[in-house]
Amino acid sequence: MSRLSRRMLIAGAGSAAAGLATGVVAAPAAAHDPGEIPPGLTTITPSDPRYADTQLRGYNKRFVGTPEAVRIVGSTEHVVQAVREAVRGGKRIGVRSGGHGLDGLVDDPAVKIVIDFTEMRDIAFDPVRNAFTIEPGATLGQIYRTLYYGWGVTIPGGVCPAVGAGGHFVGGGVGPLSRQYGLVADLVVAVEVVTVDAAGIVRAVVATDNPADPNYDLWWAHTGGGGGNFGVVTKFWLRQPGVRSTNPTQLLPKAPGGYLVGRAIWNWSDMTADAFRRLCANFGTWHEQNSASGSAGAALYASMIAPRIENGKILISGQVDPSVPSQVTLLDSFLAALGVGVGPTPLIVKTPVQPWLQPTISAPDTAVSMGILGPPRSKTKGGLLKKRYTDEQIDIAYHHLTRADYAHKASVFTIASYGGRINALAPNATATAHRRSIMLGSVFSCWDVPADDQRHLDWNRAFFRDLYASTGGVPAPSDANEGCYINWPDVDLVDPAYNGSGVSALELYYGANLPRLRRVKAKYDPCGVFQHTLSIR
Repeated sequence: MSRLSRRMLIAGAGSAAAGLATGVVAAPAAAHDPGEIPPGLTTITPSDPRYADTQLRGYNKRFVGTPEAVRIVGSTEHVVQAVREAVRGGKRIGVRSGGHGLDGLVDDPAVKIVIDFTEMRDIAFDPVRNAFTIEPGATLGQIYRTLYYGWGVTIPGGVCPAVGAGGHFVGGGVGPLSRQYGLVADLVVAVEVVTVDAAGIVRAVVATDNPADPNYDLWWAHTGGGGGNFGVVTKFWLRQPGVRSTNPTQLLPKAPGGYLVGRAIWNWSDMTADAFRRLCANFGTWHEQNSASGSAGAALYASMIAPRIENGKILISGQVDPSVPSQVTLLDSFLAALGVGVGPTPLIVKTPVQPWLQPTISAPDTAVSMGILGPPRSKTKGGLLKKRYTDEQIDIAYHHLTRADYAHKASVFTIASYGGRINALAPNATATAHRRSIMLGSVFSCWDVPADDQRHLDWNRAFFRDLYASTGGVPAPSDANEGCYINWPDVDLVDPAYNGSGVSALELYYGANLPRLRRVKAKYDPCGVFQHTLSIR
């Protein structure tokens, strides 16, 4: 059976903050072995009618790249060849998996060659390594469906089915099941990475979680060290830590037995500043009390979505597995706790109990759910929280959500669950340093009219700056903050106009793990081939 036919059978069985970029500057050319282009490597240039389609692969239409060529790869050998040719030509590289990079790291004018993984989507079980293999182009929707129908298992990834594995995994990968099972990166036991050494030699390296592996540090760097820093990942191997079975149905978390969401909905017209302050405090306090690793509360994933006042509604939802009776009770108690002392009574709505897979892979795109139907333009700024927002911060949020000089239904303040099993590991066990947070907060705006860019960016940036005014306009590490999540890249963090904390963007993303990540960078990318605006130097 051909590779393409096999891919159609495996990855084609099913249909999000998200591959990051990889960039390149000139490096020494390889001295020999030019090789031939492996069969199936496709090169698309601006004169090709397919070029416009490749430009639209990026999610955030504020950024549309104009590379000299897009290389559609189908194998590791293709990636080696594409990187080799780019390095020899001194061409900066961008790498695209699902296309959900949020801040233009791939669609950068400096990027001349884009390596596109849209046709590398295999998902399979590898009996040799006793682990599941996933290629970077596989989307979360494909992964959930294939793992579920094939083996009844899943991964604790994000809620957007269109996000690609390539960027999501290496940035940590958080989702509704992470409070029970950890980050996706916590399941990665090996990676295959195309690297470039000091002599400009391009090769594929397999790095594993075995401390005796000479490439152990390269594996470690890909468990939260972000995309575009060390090389190009061409394959992941995943297995739950500590599992000794050779039965593939036991090597990853069991998929939930069902899907149940309970929602508490408030009308903005009923929401005073005092009521909003109490509501946010209730949400945050519940997480302070229910986010310890292994606690009963970690079985519930919740999100608070507070859009601008003209949207009309504030929505808080909780998601559990209804096949576990104690989780249904947990959901009811969570919904009840939200309204205590708020004043206005929310509308409580529970979805009918459903099988787990279909609601999971059918989640609407964020922009569509906010009423933006055209190609979305967006800005996301986020921070990790070890404690709930203070009352003063909530008052700032209320001001920006209700101020009269700005109006837009798709500008939103959100808080989502974190913690639980994520925090079971030590901060240096993987490259993901953030192991004390309980929530992930964000300010998000999406729109579809280019002329409105500055208006929405100004609101978004002012909101975030004021929210974190006491720590320099960003969630700089403190007793309440733990920095930023690399899968929500924000280039504002390198600009002193927006980051007055004295803490660099890389420190915000990687914390105390940054020095070790820099050593890995020096070893595996000594020429600085792989780079972007937020990359490790």
